[in-house]
Amino acid sequence: MPFKHYISVIEDLSRELPVDVRYRRLLEAIRHTIPCDAIALLRLSGEVLRPIAFLGLREETRGRHFHPDHHPRLKQILEHQRLIRFPADSLLPDPYDGLMRLPGIDPRVHDCMGMSIQVDGRNWGVITLDASRPGQFDETIPHAEELAITLTRAVITAAERIATLRQQINRGQQVTEALNRERLSTGVVGTSAEIMRLISDVDVVAPTSMTVLIEGETGVGKELIAHRLHMQSARADKPLIYLNCAALPETLAEAELFGHTRGAFTGASQARAGRFELADGGTLFLDEIGELPMTLQATLLRVLQEGEIQRVGSDETHKVDVRMVAATNRNLKHEVAAGRFREDLYHRLSVFPLRVPALRERHRDVLELAEFFLERLQHRLNVQKLLLTADARETLLRYQWPGNVRELEHVLGRAALRAQQQSRAQAPGRALVYIDSRALALGDIEVQPPGPEEDNPDHGAEALSGSLTELTRQYQTRLIGRVLTEQGGNVSAAARVLQVDRSNLLRLVKRLGIHVG
Repeated sequence: MPFKHYISVIEDLSRELPVDVRYRRLLEAIRHTIPCDAIALLRLSGEVLRPIAFLGLREETRGRHFHPDHHPRLKQILEHQRLIRFPADSLLPDPYDGLMRLPGIDPRVHDCMGMSIQVDGRNWGVITLDASRPGQFDETIPHAEELAITLTRAVITAAERIATLRQQINRGQQVTEALNRERLSTGVVGTSAEIMRLISDVDVVAPTSMTVLIEGETGVGKELIAHRLHMQSARADKPLIYLNCAALPETLAEAELFGHTRGAFTGASQARAGRFELADGGTLFLDEIGELPMTLQATLLRVLQEGEIQRVGSDETHKVDVRMVAATNRNLKHEVAAGRFREDLYHRLSVFPLRVPALRERHRDVLELAEFFLERLQHRLNVQKLLLTADARETLLRYQWPGNVRELEHVLGRAALRAQQQSRAQAPGRALVYIDSRALALGDIEVQPPGPEEDNPDHGAEALSGSLTELTRQYQTRLIGRVLTEQGGNVSAAARVLQVDRSNLLRLVKRLGIHVG
């Protein structure tokens, strides 16, 4: 029975399951009935479609956030209620060109179809199915397509309603649709254990009124974390006011923070509210708090303790309700020990400290972030698709990133320009532009030659050794084992990725002693 795989997915609707597990099982079931090389579920987040679950695409594809206006296939799918299939000779570029995991084939997608998903009358996102062989979907049974559409919409609707119910219970209030969309747009790119721990901590403290101190090196994304804290709080519909303390002239710092009256100092031609007043009811984000002059630290401490401000030149005080979030790239404990930062203010700010990990600590997040930036760059540069070569990906993983995420963005921007220039010279009109390690080097990144371990196709594993027969066996064992793991133990899916017959793969798995499960 070709639809037997749907039974467990239907049973899952009544179970408590993590959303990512529920969605992955859905995709696996559809892939069994509609054979495809790649399948993806993309959620509408603000104005972009973000991949939240997929099979058959490189893992870093998660970093690509697709704007429908830049991807005509996705736009058509999103705007129609029926299943849409694009002919193999369609001139419309496919968003997954060059991103599929199939080795040794044309990187372009040749057969594609998809459908929009609506929940309670609003666009939720889309599901897409892709194949590298032209006409592959000609063999699909129409009933299979109808069943896939029904099942997908049922699973998404159930998951959304469960999530909404939990949100209402946890917060005791209905969150507006507009705020929900904005909250989704504050997502942090990355899935490493380090970044997931940070996001978990952010989501724990965000609904409270606690003061938060965000620590981390320059360029790690502290402002993005502050934005998420605000948007996940009950103050999300109130202002988030930003102030960079490092850019404050000491003579004007107090007036900038607390406001001033007319004539309070030379040039004060009219009264002006300070950042605290502007943030009343909302959140005040003080970036680079370690640069705040000592003379002002005592005043800030009093405001935090009393909740009152006094404009420069005025004797009156005003009550303000402000949630304080501060950030620094300095070690404030060391600054306190050195006498450059008040100890009492440090303790007042670090009620709930958060540390944003450096990019070099986030492992393969660098590739996901790279895809995120490349998706934005290709439209700014009017390039159909910017892609990383295998050696470029290895280069990005080996580099230590002293400038963190900001440095990665700038390096990719320079490298993309170099790659675009080279592509135009060598193959005018080519749709796919590849960034290799040479382009990265021209983008001012230090390219290290791979070591003996990194030449191994199973990077990070013990080096292969032995006779040719034994080397072949070791390589097959590692490659097949890795693909089976990526495909969740699904032998049929692994056979498609490896481009071998399923029965032949099963015999090879048994002969090599590879565990499937």
